[in-house]
Amino acid sequence: MLGFAKKLFGSSNDRKVKAFQDHAQRINALEPKFAALSDDDLRMMTDAFRDRLANGETLDKILPEAFAVVREASKRVLGQRQYDVQLAGGMILHEGGIAEMRTGEGKTLVAVAPVYLNALPGKGVHVITVNDYLARRDAETMGKVYRFLGLEVGVIVNGLSQGQRQAAYAADVTYGTNNEFGFDYLRDNLVYDRREMVQRPHNFAIVDEVDSILIDEARTPLIISGPTEDRSDLYKILDGLVKELIKDKDTFELDEKQKQVLLTELGSERMEEALESGGHFAADTTGLYDAANISLVHHTNQALRANTLYQRDKDYIIKGGEIVLIDEFTGRMMTGRRLSEGLHQAIEAKEDVKIQPENQTLASVTIQNYFRLYQKLSGMTGTAATEAQEFGDIYKMDVLEVPTNRPIQRKDYDDEVYRTHAEKNQAIAKQIAECHLAGQPILVGTVSIERSEQLSDLLSKFEYKVEVSRKLKPQYEGKAKEAEKIGDAAYDITYETKLRGIPHSVLNARQHEQEAYIVADAGLPGVVTIATNMAGRGTDIQLGGNLEMKMQKWLLEQRNMAVEVTPEMEKAQEAQYKADIAVQREIALAAGGLFVLGTERHESRRIDNQLRGRTGRQGDPGTSKFYLSCEDDLLRIFAGDRLDSIMKTFGVAEGEAITHPWLNRAIETAQKRVETRNYDIRKNLLKYDDVVNDQRKAVFEQRQEFMDSEDLSELVGDFRRDVVSDLVERYMPPKAYAEQWDIDGLDEKVRTTLGLELPLHDWAAEEGVSNEEIEERLLAAADARAAERLEQIGADQTRGLEKQFMLQMIDMQWREHLVHLDHLRGVIGLRGYGQRDPLNEYKTEAFALFENLLYDLRHNVTRWLMTVEFRFQAPPEMPEFQEIHLNPGTGENEMVNPAAQNPEGQLIGDDRSKLPVEALPPGWEMTGRNSPCPCGSGRKFKHCHGALV
Repeated sequence: MLGFAKKLFGSSNDRKVKAFQDHAQRINALEPKFAALSDDDLRMMTDAFRDRLANGETLDKILPEAFAVVREASKRVLGQRQYDVQLAGGMILHEGGIAEMRTGEGKTLVAVAPVYLNALPGKGVHVITVNDYLARRDAETMGKVYRFLGLEVGVIVNGLSQGQRQAAYAADVTYGTNNEFGFDYLRDNLVYDRREMVQRPHNFAIVDEVDSILIDEARTPLIISGPTEDRSDLYKILDGLVKELIKDKDTFELDEKQKQVLLTELGSERMEEALESGGHFAADTTGLYDAANISLVHHTNQALRANTLYQRDKDYIIKGGEIVLIDEFTGRMMTGRRLSEGLHQAIEAKEDVKIQPENQTLASVTIQNYFRLYQKLSGMTGTAATEAQEFGDIYKMDVLEVPTNRPIQRKDYDDEVYRTHAEKNQAIAKQIAECHLAGQPILVGTVSIERSEQLSDLLSKFEYKVEVSRKLKPQYEGKAKEAEKIGDAAYDITYETKLRGIPHSVLNARQHEQEAYIVADAGLPGVVTIATNMAGRGTDIQLGGNLEMKMQKWLLEQRNMAVEVTPEMEKAQEAQYKADIAVQREIALAAGGLFVLGTERHESRRIDNQLRGRTGRQGDPGTSKFYLSCEDDLLRIFAGDRLDSIMKTFGVAEGEAITHPWLNRAIETAQKRVETRNYDIRKNLLKYDDVVNDQRKAVFEQRQEFMDSEDLSELVGDFRRDVVSDLVERYMPPKAYAEQWDIDGLDEKVRTTLGLELPLHDWAAEEGVSNEEIEERLLAAADARAAERLEQIGADQTRGLEKQFMLQMIDMQWREHLVHLDHLRGVIGLRGYGQRDPLNEYKTEAFALFENLLYDLRHNVTRWLMTVEFRFQAPPEMPEFQEIHLNPGTGENEMVNPAAQNPEGQLIGDDRSKLPVEALPPGWEMTGRNSPCPCGSGRKFKHCHGALV
C-alpha cells in the first residue's frame, strides 16, 4: 500500500525537490531579461539588491532575480550555465539543507548562487572545503563570478599573517578548510586585544563534502595544546611489562567489534606483581588500584591498547622516526595528529622511537559545536542519505536528494565473496587485467595503505594467461562424469600469456602530493589506478582525461622551463588537448566506461557509495563491483565463520565465488549495525561535550566583554566585595557562635589575598560585634587599599592592569578547568555501576567545577591586584602552544609542515618578504612581472612572488 502511494504521489524528497524545480522555472523566465543587460548593468544589480534589502525586502523575495543574475554572470565569465537541477540544489543550500548530488553534477557551481544571495547583506559567507588545494582552486575559479558582480573574495590557507586573515574574513565570501576556520575561532579566544581577532560573527556557511567534514572529521576535536613534563621512562617500563604479559592470551580480553581491550583478573594480578617488584608503586601504597596509583592503571591500559589494538602499517606508519597515524576513512597520513591521554606515547614506546611529551589542552572545540555557531548552515555532497538522521539530530539539517541532470547508466553488480584473501586477490588481478587489455579504465579502491601495497606487488608480478585449448587426459576418456567432478585436473590445458605485470598507479598516503593529477588521468583508456578509499576527492574522473588538470600541469611545466606562455600558445595547447581527450573518451566509452572495483567493504555504506559514485558521471556508462573474502574485517567480525562453513557445505571450489542479492543485503545489515553503533558513540560524546560547550561559550563571551570594556573597575570592585563576603562566610559562618570563629584563618587569608594587616582579633573580641559588622569594616579597609594603590599606580595604568589580569587569569583558570573535566570524563562512567546516570552525574560535577572556576577567578584577580608589586615593561608575548591542525584532504598537520599543501613549493603568507630569490622553485624568477604568478594565486607575479625579485 505504501509503495503504491509513493508511486502515485511521490516520496517526500520528490515533492520537496519538485517545488524547488518549479521555482527554477521562474528563474528561467527571467533569463532573457538579464541576458540583454550589459556587463556594467548586470554588475549594478548587486547594489540594487542591497538597496532593496535595506528597504525591508527579504532574501527569499529577491532569490529568483539574484539566482538569474548569477546564472548570467556564470555564462559570461566561466562559460557555464547552471542546469535547473543545479538551481534547485542552490535553493536547498539557501534554506539551510543538505543537497545530495551525484559526483560530476557540478556541486562547486551549485554553491555560487546561494553564496552570492547570502553575501548581499554584508555579514559574510564562509565556504568550507576539505583541503587547501580545493579552497584556493574554488576561490580562484568561482571568485571570478563574485568579483564580476562586485563582491570581494578571500581565501584562508595556512601561513597567512594576522592582517591577511582579517582581510580575508572581512570579504563578502571567504573560502577555507574547516580546520582553518575552527582554529581561527580558538585563536581569537586566546588574544588579549579585540583588534587582534580575525573572525566576524558566524553568519552563513556552506560545507562542501559535508559528510566528510561534519561526520568523519567530527570524530576528533580541534585542540590547541602545550607540552607537559617528560614521562618517557614510565612509558618504556610499562610497554616492556605489557609486551611480556600479552604473550599469555589469558591475561587480556580483546573485543574487536567494540575496539576494546581489558586485563583479565589473571592479567591484573601479574601486572600488579611486576609493578610492585619493580618499585613503581606510589609511596605508602600496596595495590595497583590504590587511589595514588590511578596514573599507573591509566598508562597500563594505554600500553595494552597500543600493543593489541593498533597495528603498524594499518593504523599508523613510522616516518622519519615518528609515529604517523593513518586515517581509516581515507587511508592518508595524518602528520601532526596525536592520540590523547598518553596513547600516542604508548605507541611510540612500543615501536622504540623518540617519545614526545604529552600535551595539555589550552583551548578546544568539537567540529559539531563549532559549526553550530553559524546562524544558518548548509552543505552538499554525493553521499549523505545514509547519515540523514545524524545530520537532522545534531545539525538540524534535512537531506534532500537532487536528481541528476542526465539519467544514470552505471551498473552496480552484486558482491563476489571468496573464502580467502589469496583467492580474492587473484580474482581482482584477473579482472584488472581484462579491463586493462580491453582499454577500460579501472579505479581500484582499497581500505588501507597496506592493502594498496599488497595489491600493487601482486599486479607487478601478475601473469594473465588465457586458455587456448584443452584436451581430456587419456585416463579420463569415456569417463565424462568423473572428469566433470575432478575439473581442470582431468585435462591437458594450453595457456597463452597475454600480460606480464600490469602497469598501474598507486594513490595513497605516501603519494598525496600528486593525487589530484593521478586521479585526473584515471579516466584514460586502460589506465589502472589503485586508491585508498576516497583519495583525490574533489577532482573529477573524466573519461578521456581532465582538460583543466592537463592545462594546469602544462602551464606549470612551461613556467618551470622559463617559457613565456602567450594566449595563442595556451589556446593551441588547449585545442590539442581537447582533440586528444575526445579520441580517448570514445575509446573508453566503447570499452564500457570507468570500472570501479572495491577490494573490501568499508564499515560505513557511505564510504562505499563514495567509491561507486566516481563512475557514471553526467550520464556516462560505468560499472562497479566489490570483491570480498571471509577473511575481510567486516565479514570476519560479523559473519566470517558462518559464511565460510556455508561455502564449504555447498562445495564451493577454490577460486570460485558466491554472489547473490541476499548476500548484499546481509552485508548492508552488518554495515548498518556498525553505523548505528558509531553514531551512538558520537552522539553520546557530543552530549558530554555540550556540557563543556555551554561553559566554553560563557567563558569566551565573558572574555570578549573584558576585551571590549575600557574600564573594568566596577567589576573589579564587585569581585573585591564578593571575596570579602566569601572569606567572612567561610571563617565566620552566619549561625556560628563567636567562640567558633576561625579568626587566625581569616587573618592569614586577609593578609595573603587583600594585603591588609588588620586588628581582626581585637574586632572579634568586641562585645556584641557581628560578622556583618566585621565584613563591613573589612570591605571599607579593602576599598581604601584599592584607592591607595590606584593613586600610586595611576588611573590609566590601573585600568590596563585590571584588563590584562582579568584576561590572563580567566585563561589560566579555563585551562585548569579543562584538565579537571578531562579527568572527570575518564572516571565518570564508573558511576553507572552504582545505578546512576553518568551523564547527569557529569553535568552536576562539571557545574560544581565551573562554580569553583568562578570562585577562583574572583579570588585570584583580587589577590593579584591587591598584593602584587608592579614593574612596567613591554607586554608579554602570547604563550607558545601547538596547533594540531589537520588538513582533512591530505592528513598533514599544516601548522607543523606548511608546505604540505603547497606541493609545487609555492610561498604563502608573510614568508614572501623573508625568503631570498634563490628559494623560489627553478624557473619562477624568469616569469614576466606582469604575467600570472606560477603559484596559482591569480595575482600578477610582481604583486606576489615577484615582490622578492
